Amino acid sequence: MITVKELFSKKELKTFVKFPFKLYKDSPYWVPPIIKQELETFNKDKNPIFKDAEARYFLAYKNNEIVGRIAAIINWLEVKDQNQKKMRFGWFDFIDDQEVSAALLAEVERIGKENNLEYTEGPVGFSNLDKVGVMTEGFDSIAPMVTWYNHPYYVKHYEALAYKIEKEYSESKFPFENVKPEFFKKAQELIKRRYQLTALKFTKTSEVMPYTDKMFDLFNESYSSLSSFVAITDIQKEYFKKKFISFVNPEYIKFVVDKNDDLVGFAIVMPAFAKALQKANGKLFPFGFKHILKAKKKSKDVIFYLIGIHPSYQNKGVHAVIFNEYYETFTELGIKTCYRTPELEDNEAIHKIWKHFFPVVYKRRKTFRKNLK
Repeated sequence: MITVKELFSKKELKTFVKFPFKLYKDSPYWVPPIIKQELETFNKDKNPIFKDAEARYFLAYKNNEIVGRIAAIINWLEVKDQNQKKMRFGWFDFIDDQEVSAALLAEVERIGKENNLEYTEGPVGFSNLDKVGVMTEGFDSIAPMVTWYNHPYYVKHYEALAYKIEKEYSESKFPFENVKPEFFKKAQELIKRRYQLTALKFTKTSEVMPYTDKMFDLFNESYSSLSSFVAITDIQKEYFKKKFISFVNPEYIKFVVDKNDDLVGFAIVMPAFAKALQKANGKLFPFGFKHILKAKKKSKDVIFYLIGIHPSYQNKGVHAVIFNEYYETFTELGIKTCYRTPELEDNEAIHKIWKHFFPVVYKRRKTFRKNLK
């Protein structure tokens, strides 16, 4: 018999966070989160998303043993401002037992119906900067820290419970040697002159900070047309600054500004932290931080985390300016492989940007939906 328990205390939430450590203890591809950071994500006093969202957390038990978990999420900005009557769910992990996954999703569906929502979708996080999607291909490669990993059996559970595919994502990679400067070197010089643009270079995180609010504003503008997009609020900007920017090498952040110093394009690349996080095994201290710091300084693999171009400058070649900056930086640092985070299959604009680098899709993932009415 399966029993489901709702969680309330910090101790219970820590158990929630640590469940996948047991579920994936034998996997060479699963990447553990930092436990402290994961708990802060769920902390209403620390994560400003809770000003506009709410979440409830559940663990499933079988024979007094934890066998699954799920977070039931409502983003009220999405529901009220965008009229998307969506019940979100994420952090959904379970043993290969249909009764377990069914019992957990039943809690999500119940909460959705109680709030007069029209459908569930997951796995997703609170916002567009959270992890997304259940993996459907690519189980034999390590997961970047910005994505979820899961066992292959997850997908059949969604299908058996009448969940339908809602969105499809792909993750690709390419060797840096595929990047040929002739595709953008001359073009970027012409574009900078024509539109009076300047590429900014950073060597210190403190130099980046004056531009971060503008970056998040541009992120909101450039991604607003995509399905499922929920804008980042002002208070969330401050949170993400502290959470993300310090992890990123300042030389991996590229901004392009116009003659008025207004931001027209940006990109954020992160070192590949996955193997360092595996060594850290959920803890920053005493040795985890050392592994992460080493990866930040020495990793020869990088992940393109975000790239955004102002709508009025899209299709004008601004990405060529950004790629030229990265080409110079990565050549100097001896970067070997470039990875991309999950991108919507129907985002044709982003796929065109990368085509000259001949990327290979190595993972696919999907979100699933079920109507509640």
